[in-house]
Amino acid sequence: MATTTFTKKVPGVDTVEPAVTPPPQNATTFLKKPKLGGSKTRKKDIPEGLWTKCPSCEGMIYDKELDDNLKVCPKCSHHFPIGARERIHSLVDTCSFEEMDPLMESVDILKFTGAASYEGKLASAKKKFPMMKDAVVTGIGKLGNHRVALAVMDFSFLGGSLGSVVGEKLTRLIEAGTDRGLPVIIISTSGGARMYEGMFSLMQMAKTCGALAYHARQRLPYISVLVDPCFAGVMASYASVGDLIVAEPAARIGFAGARVIKDTTQSELPHGFQTTEFLIERGLIDALIPRLEMKTKLSHYLDFLLDGRKQSLAALG
Repeated sequence: MATTTFTKKVPGVDTVEPAVTPPPQNATTFLKKPKLGGSKTRKKDIPEGLWTKCPSCEGMIYDKELDDNLKVCPKCSHHFPIGARERIHSLVDTCSFEEMDPLMESVDILKFTGAASYEGKLASAKKKFPMMKDAVVTGIGKLGNHRVALAVMDFSFLGGSLGSVVGEKLTRLIEAGTDRGLPVIIISTSGGARMYEGMFSLMQMAKTCGALAYHARQRLPYISVLVDPCFAGVMASYASVGDLIVAEPAARIGFAGARVIKDTTQSELPHGFQTTEFLIERGLIDALIPRLEMKTKLSHYLDFLLDGRKQSLAALG
């Protein structure tokens, strides 16, 4: 039987008591436990430009689905803006479009001065849209069973404003259609005359309408298509003199803005008085055509109008 030994403690002298369990020679060191809340997790980078929010129904639309649907919301049929070349591709047969005057560009003939120079605005627009030289694309293409002289304006380029180049390209296209016996289709979207060109811009209103008058003498049809928005000098000239005037749903159409009209007339204006739906009820527009049906409807109208032209020419001998 083991006996217990006691050590006498001497006052003033520190005695070292032996450890009960001495640590081993190769002791293991433990790492500190990581704090779960302190670590920062890295979020996944989601690329931009994959989804678009519809301003009408506020639904999220996958961009590829929106492009395949010609920029029309599949949920509420809201019509998003679409570029000139995209619209041409949706209307004419593949590889049938022959562009006219693709290199024609505007110049600052008046040396316009202001908050920003005209030359600077043109350069900025061309840099942003490398495929565009101005606010309209013109050419000859096949739509359905007919070759047509087609012009499509693009609001993205300086608000689709009517300048010297736009007016000249439209006039040349109309004259080419008259010489070749082709119908003319102009798709208009614009904020009006180009203020940077002053009187030269206003002259395009008379020039384009004059060319259309000669085109009408040959009993050739002209279809004017209005898309959002279409205002001022464009609406007051060639856009409103078509044999048929059609428009996309909910397009804003007028000569001046609602605020200017209200301040001038000092009267309350009807709700939505500058929309396709309001104007079609009052006879300014002949038909409302959704974008997805535009090619079929235009082809049908051309069949009817050109057949009527053949019959009238035959009757005249």
